[in-house]
Amino acid sequence: MILFPAIDIRNGRCVRLTQGDFNRETVFAGDPAEQALKWERAGSSFLHVVDLDAARTGEAGNEAAVAAILRAVSIPVQLGGGIRGMEDIGRKVGLGVSRVVMGTAALKDPKFLQTAVRVYGKRIVVGIDAKDGYVAVEGWGEVSSIRAVEFCKRMRDMGVRTVVFTDIAKDGMMEGPNFAATKELVDLGGIDVIASGGIASLSDLRELKTIDVHGAIVGRALYEGTINLREAIDICKHDRER
Repeated sequence: MILFPAIDIRNGRCVRLTQGDFNRETVFAGDPAEQALKWERAGSSFLHVVDLDAARTGEAGNEAAVAAILRAVSIPVQLGGGIRGMEDIGRKVGLGVSRVVMGTAALKDPKFLQTAVRVYGKRIVVGIDAKDGYVAVEGWGEVSSIRAVEFCKRMRDMGVRTVVFTDIAKDGMMEGPNFAATKELVDLGGIDVIASGGIASLSDLRELKTIDVHGAIVGRALYEGTINLREAIDICKHDRER
């Protein structure tokens, strides 16, 4: 299981939102690139970065900050937020992004998604953000009529290799992820699931390992110190407790 420290960028700063609410923001670092380097030096093998401004508006609002992260670290970075076209993906890949996370566009423009998967293959990841079991888009501001598990099936059948699943109700709440909903996606088979939202303890990571998730994204718990990154990485790699 891969441990992905999360770096969410808004107005050029490293922040965390509670349940995706832009009015419930906590700023954890002024320099995202410095934070990324800190996570790399602590042993991270992959980073998960989100341009929150782009996710909300569809326009790249923090490209300079993302570019600075990519210059600062040597480990791979997956980036999400506001991906709307092939040119946009190409620009992100050109900057050095290893994987691009599509959200709103994957739901609203399946032809675009098909083209992206055909051209970039496993470098395309789809973010499945759920509210009460239904897919939410547009920076979590709009809830669709499609259930997350059905959407995940569609993604698998379209050739998507990896999804990031977030239960919005859990995100930033430090109460643990939605294990049951995450397992439902894992049990579909044929697609790697990265768990996100609410991971608050090392025991949460151990339980996620038991349901065979591909990876886990951890944000607030790392910034607030309830999870030690080195210990978390060790559990994800070796799981000495099992």
